[in-house]
Amino acid sequence: MSDSNFNEHEEIYSQILRAGRRTYFFDVRETKAGDYYLTITESKKFSSEDGSFHFKKHKIFLYKEDFKEFREQLDAATDFIVSNKGDVVISERHQDDFVKPSREHLDQDDEPTKEGESFTDVSFDDI
Repeated sequence: MSDSNFNEHEEIYSQILRAGRRTYFFDVRETKAGDYYLTITESKKFSSEDGSFHFKKHKIFLYKEDFKEFREQLDAATDFIVSNKGDVVISERHQDDFVKPSREHLDQDDEPTKEGESFTDVSFDDI
């Protein structure tokens, strides 16, 4: 690999957030034109029955022209979650007395998608 190829992917700045089986990497890299962009990588550890393990990674490339809107949308989504569910984690992993609500007891407001929207399962493994 030539030095110019190495430099176009060299990390300028990096932060790591460990969260249980998941690790998030926030890496600033440099474009060919000399500008910076951000990659956010989620790495999740999976174990096999034989004791071996592997990691699955998903990566987002975020460029400066999208920073403002991305931040606004992220803030809006996280504010919505905290204002509707609070900041205490609700899950079987974090609570001994956790009881998963049944699907038939969900209110209309708790539906995962709004009317007219559909959800598509997207795999980022091919990217």
